[in-house]
Amino acid sequence: MTKFLLVSILCATSWVTAQAQPITDYAQTITDKELKELLYVYASDFFAGREAGTKGQKLAVDFLRDYYIENGIQPAAGTDNSYFQKMELKIKGTTIATENVVAIIPGTEKPEELIVITSHLDHIGTHDGEINNGADDDGSGTVAMLEIAEAFKNAADQGYGPKRSILFLHVSAEEKGLLGSKYYVENPLYPLENTVANLNIDMIGRTDPKRTDKDPNYIYLIGADRLSQELHNISEATNNKYTQLKLDYTFNAENDPNRFYFRSDHYNFAKNNIPIIFYFNGTHADYHKPSDTVDKIIFPLLEKRTKLIFYTLWELANRKERIKLK
Repeated sequence: MTKFLLVSILCATSWVTAQAQPITDYAQTITDKELKELLYVYASDFFAGREAGTKGQKLAVDFLRDYYIENGIQPAAGTDNSYFQKMELKIKGTTIATENVVAIIPGTEKPEELIVITSHLDHIGTHDGEINNGADDDGSGTVAMLEIAEAFKNAADQGYGPKRSILFLHVSAEEKGLLGSKYYVENPLYPLENTVANLNIDMIGRTDPKRTDKDPNYIYLIGADRLSQELHNISEATNNKYTQLKLDYTFNAENDPNRFYFRSDHYNFAKNNIPIIFYFNGTHADYHKPSDTVDKIIFPLLEKRTKLIFYTLWELANRKERIKLK
């Protein structure tokens, strides 16, 4: 081997290490401690169950907006710098006023292309005098998004901003029929044709008691290969490299009787030919009940699942070519 070739290889290796190292550094800022602190606030009685259109939901969107302001993450275009995409929805003959919360970290090289990450900010509110705080549904997805946003902002501040833009979209009225995400895709703040993929997080803080395999080191993935085999492959490779969770595709089957593929906010993106991944822990006995409380969240597992989504988002935002449709 010539001296020149050896030096070239060493330089290339050094460059790859220098580029790869910050990824794990920023992932480490996602901690179970911070997730827990955020969720004990977000799934508290103060927000009265966050039902779309209620005072509790208004307090929740203010909390999310303030988080993005405090972390220096800018509002999306079309929100009049308020972070709110306001909408009026007609539900069972009644019109309610609600809002999606939308923030963005602009891309450094391809800012016109976007990866949209979603979770729903609402829950089912108060019934028969009992508050349904929705710690798992979808408090877990909401705080995961906040931690991911903070990690990406830290990276951007230190010169490792994403090549593509990342849109943080907290949608309202999911519990009313996926209405907030439906409103967004019908009134997009950025062109849908420029949306590369949607990663949707809905319930990732607990485990499914119906699993015969009682190992908690898993996550259900739904939809990754429906529109883009490349997205599925990237997801698998990213997990193998960084998190080593068991990726369970049980509910991705075309004949899944639960029809989860059609039951969360990613579906409105998929209907518009945008590749999606839906991250999900499965249902449990506390689903849509007052007993879906923070003390039942498995925070080290929530941290690991959140890191998987962070790493996948990083790869999608920074890879040279946008992923291809089937």
